[in-house]
Amino acid sequence: MPGSDHLADFIVQAKWDSLPEAVHEKSRMCLMDNLCAAMSGCMAKVSSIAADYAQEQNRSGSSTILLNGKKTTPSLAAFANATAANALDSDDGLRYAYGHAGAQLFPVALALSEARRMSGANLLTAMVAGYEVAARIGRCWHDHHSVYQACGSWGSVGSAATAANLMALDNRKTLHALGIAEFYAPNAPMMRDVTDPAMVKHAIGWGAMTGITSAELAAKGFTGIPSIAAFDKYQEWIEDIGSVYHIIEGIVWKKKGFTCCAWAQASMIGARALLDEHHIALHDIKTIRIHGFHETVLLGNSLPTTTEEAQFNLAWPVAAMMVDGEVGPRQMLEERMDDPLIKEVAKKVELVESLELNKLHELFKNGDKHGRFAGRVEMILKDGTEVDSGIVDAGISFSQPVWTRQLMEEKFRYLMEFVMEQDRINQLIEMIWQFEKVKNLSEFMRLLIPVKKETEPHD
Repeated sequence: MPGSDHLADFIVQAKWDSLPEAVHEKSRMCLMDNLCAAMSGCMAKVSSIAADYAQEQNRSGSSTILLNGKKTTPSLAAFANATAANALDSDDGLRYAYGHAGAQLFPVALALSEARRMSGANLLTAMVAGYEVAARIGRCWHDHHSVYQACGSWGSVGSAATAANLMALDNRKTLHALGIAEFYAPNAPMMRDVTDPAMVKHAIGWGAMTGITSAELAAKGFTGIPSIAAFDKYQEWIEDIGSVYHIIEGIVWKKKGFTCCAWAQASMIGARALLDEHHIALHDIKTIRIHGFHETVLLGNSLPTTTEEAQFNLAWPVAAMMVDGEVGPRQMLEERMDDPLIKEVAKKVELVESLELNKLHELFKNGDKHGRFAGRVEMILKDGTEVDSGIVDAGISFSQPVWTRQLMEEKFRYLMEFVMEQDRINQLIEMIWQFEKVKNLSEFMRLLIPVKKETEPHD
C-alpha cells in the first residue's frame, strides 16, 4: 500500500479513545504551548496586520481571531492566529520536519473546531493527526526539495491532515486534500528570509490557510495530485504511522525566556554561563566571539530595528540574555530596539563558522544520536583575559525528558501574563489539563478574548 494511503487511513481513523495515554498527555502539553505562543504573539505588529486583513476579507464568519474577539472564516482565522503563534518564535519544533508545526496545526484545529462546534477531544485528536503527518511529510519534503523550504510548505500538508480529520473526510477526499495542499503549498525559501528578515518568516500563516482551503476544496470534489508520500523511496518513513507516534519524542519546546530562533540559543546559554561562572561585568568585555554551525552564523550580528530582525539575529538575543537574563517579549518587541546597553553588548559580537559544529549539526538534523544542536562562546576581556564556554548544547534534543507539567505551566504563565489577568490564566490551565472533557469550545473561546491589559506583566 502506498505511503499516502497509510497517511489517509490514519487521518480518517484517528479517534481520541484509540490514542495511547502518552499521546494524550503530549497533545495537552502541545495545546498549552501553542496557545501561549499565539496569545503572546498577538502583541507583535505582524499579528495586528494579519488580524486586520483577515477581518477585512470576511466579517461574518464563525471562527475567532485570538485576543481581539472578531470573527471571520476558518481559513482566515487560521491565517491570522498562525501568524501570531509564530510571531515571537516561542513555538515548538518538530523532528525530521526541522521546523515549526504546532503554530500551524493548533490554529487550524481551533478555527474548525469552533466553527463546527466540536469538542476538546476532537481538537486534540486532529492536532495529533496533523503532527504525525507533518513529521513524516516534512522529512520527505526536505529530502525531495533541493532548497530548504520554510515550515509553511510541508506544514500545508500537515494542516490539511488536521482539517480533514475534523471535517470527517473519507479516504479518497483526504488523499485529495493532501495532494491539493502539497501542490498549493508556498514555495518558501527559508534562508532568504533569514538573511533579510521580514514578516513572511516561516510562511506559517499561509500554511495554515492552505491546509484548511485544501480540505474544504476536497470536500466539494476538487482533486489534487498524488502525494510524495506515495514515492517508493519514502515508504519506510511513512508506513509506521499509527504504531510509532512522533508526537511523543519528536516535539521540542523552547524554555521560558528563550523567545527567538533556536539556532541562537546555544550561544545565549554559553554567553550567560560565562558571565555567571567568571563574574564578568559587561563593561569589562572587549569581544564576544561566537562559534556556530553554518545556519547560526547566517543569522548575523547587525543591530535589528524590527521584531523579525531581532529573532533572525545572533548578536541581539545573545546580548539581551547577557543584559536581562532572559529573552522574551520585553526583549523582542520593537519598543526595546533602541536599548543602549543591549546595543553596546551586541556590537561586541563576532561570528565564526565552525566545521566541527557543522558536522555535529548535520548529524542532529538526520536523527543521529551523536549529533548535537550546539554552539561555543569565547569572551576576550579588556585586560586580555580569555574565557571559553566549550561546546554548549541549546537544550534542543529528541526527546526532551525534562519537560513536566510544572515547566509547561511556568512558560504558559510567563507568556500569558503579557495579555491577560491571573484568574483567566488559572482557568485556562485547569481546563487544558482535562481538555478532552470539554464538550464544546464556547467557554474556552470566551477566555481567549480578554480585555487587553497594560504592557508589563504582573510581578
